[in-house]
Amino acid sequence: MIGIDIGGTSIKGLAVDENGVILGQSRTATDASQGKDHIVEKVRETIRVLLDQHPDAEAIGIGTAGRVNTITGQVVYATANLPGWQGFNIKDWVESEFRLPTAVDNDANTALLGEQWQGAGKDLSDIVMLTLGTGVGGANMIGGELVRGADWNGGEWGHVVLIPGGHPCNCGRQGCIEQYLSGTALVRLASEAAEHAYSSGQEVLAEFQRGNLRIVEVMERYVFHLALVLHNLHIGINPQSIVLGGGLIHAKELWWDSLMEQFKDMRAPEVDVRPALLGNQAGAIGAAKLAFSMMRV
Repeated sequence: MIGIDIGGTSIKGLAVDENGVILGQSRTATDASQGKDHIVEKVRETIRVLLDQHPDAEAIGIGTAGRVNTITGQVVYATANLPGWQGFNIKDWVESEFRLPTAVDNDANTALLGEQWQGAGKDLSDIVMLTLGTGVGGANMIGGELVRGADWNGGEWGHVVLIPGGHPCNCGRQGCIEQYLSGTALVRLASEAAEHAYSSGQEVLAEFQRGNLRIVEVMERYVFHLALVLHNLHIGINPQSIVLGGGLIHAKELWWDSLMEQFKDMRAPEVDVRPALLGNQAGAIGAAKLAFSMMRV
């Protein structure tokens, strides 16, 4: 099967067999600000490369930002991060273009599928996933099934309000989790605290390692908020495990012990939190799994 993960900066594609073995891969850089037609063209290029290498592929799975009606394959809601994406029927376009059955889902859902199939959630049936990247994504699995919600926004933890009346979010509300726990938010919070414009999360974390007191305070607050969110997810859903993914997890050695200490302070040591294992391939692996599942129905 072919699995595709559509992101704002790149399209990641994999050819995967039924055992989860990666047979081939392709990655294409994108600039989401150029709009839907640009992204569509990059998706076309990525799929074509993989199909040229693996013409026996039977189906295609797609993970994308935004809320997705998995029955029709239409993006029913997308923020300005992907201009023109809302209303686009990805399933119809891919099936028309490549003449292969296609399944489409939200990218956090496909990331969770990937981690449950081949990663940190292997052999578990009740999992919550939180991805800490440019934004904050989320997904829920109960009894081995993804819980997408009546309006396809189940697991949109990034847009649960953490700080009432807090920083404005691109969803139209204020104080959303995404505005405090995303990599983008970390850069903003650090820049405000230090009165210096940091350009990336890596730069902020480097300052944290150097012991910059203002950044240390920012990271302490960041980890407190993360622990609070994870504790609430555990209380609300009580999954076997919460899997943390996204770019910030790559630097977990800098803050993971502090997170565990926060759980103890909250008297929540029973929370099972695991770092994701598949990195930026989780979404594409999960998209391939989505395609396999579709073909077995």
